[in-house]
Amino acid sequence: MPAVARAAAHEAIEAGRNGYTPTQGIAPLRERLEERVRRETGQPDRRLCVTSGSSGALVLALMALLDPGDEVILFEPAFVMYRPLVEFLGGHCVIIDTSPSFAIDVERVAAAITPRCRAILLNTPANPTGVVADAATVRDLARLAESRGVTLISDELYREYCYDAPFASPALHSEAVVVIDGFSKSHAMTGWRVGWIHGPRPIIDACTMLQQYTFVCAPQVGQWAALAALDASLDVPLGECRRKRDTLMAALRDHYEFVHPGGAFYLYPVAPGGSGRAFAERAVAEEKLLVVPGSVFGAADTHFRIAYTVSDRTLDRGIAALQRLARP
Repeated sequence: MPAVARAAAHEAIEAGRNGYTPTQGIAPLRERLEERVRRETGQPDRRLCVTSGSSGALVLALMALLDPGDEVILFEPAFVMYRPLVEFLGGHCVIIDTSPSFAIDVERVAAAITPRCRAILLNTPANPTGVVADAATVRDLARLAESRGVTLISDELYREYCYDAPFASPALHSEAVVVIDGFSKSHAMTGWRVGWIHGPRPIIDACTMLQQYTFVCAPQVGQWAALAALDASLDVPLGECRRKRDTLMAALRDHYEFVHPGGAFYLYPVAPGGSGRAFAERAVAEEKLLVVPGSVFGAADTHFRIAYTVSDRTLDRGIAALQRLARP
């Protein structure tokens, strides 16, 4: 978490800024975010609401969009929250398995859209694979969704962590796209619960109303910290994550099969023996190493996820353990 953000949080606490805020967020933060979004997208009418984390933004978006029986297209492997949340709201998940390349085939998406389809949920850079959708795919998805009357929800929480090519948002190609973002990953502020959502006025107005009756608002102290964090440089954390990614890939390339991750901070190798769950259990038992089995992220139990946002000492220990675990 940036030092300026920690200082701003302390100042807000001492100034007594500990109560509720307007549902849509404190004006200085909301205005800074709106200015940035409108500048990037060239869409002056795009609306924005500060939310209780990006997860809160996703909850609000799906609540605003879905009726029981509506369909949402998901790309698996996917973040653990997506499928349960859709099903909790009475929706039906239409799963597109992106393995083995984890690339999105827009023609398959077009074929999966039915009259009951209400939304497509895109996450790039992706958790758990670290794969980044290329600019052409993102553009084509945005245009497809708009032409078919389906809302494309773009979860952009890892957008600051693109190592090999600039980040491409589908919002650049369609005013109908709903974008979810936050400070948790970009500024290491996971516990402060500050995110935001932006998109067409009817959807964002509905999300704002729903937040009033659910989360109420994002924590005020976190909002002031987030406002200060906007002025912090991300060059050092981005460079550190790129270095750790490259170190991990170089050390494991001869031991595991994996798709090159262009973003986020995860590696998603094929599990030795074919079962991610069995490998994760073995890693704990033999090496006291925690990895996440791929079965957490979808129907397939073929891979496991490594997160490399750790100290160099822990990374080196993890690499040595993984090399030992790869031996027959």
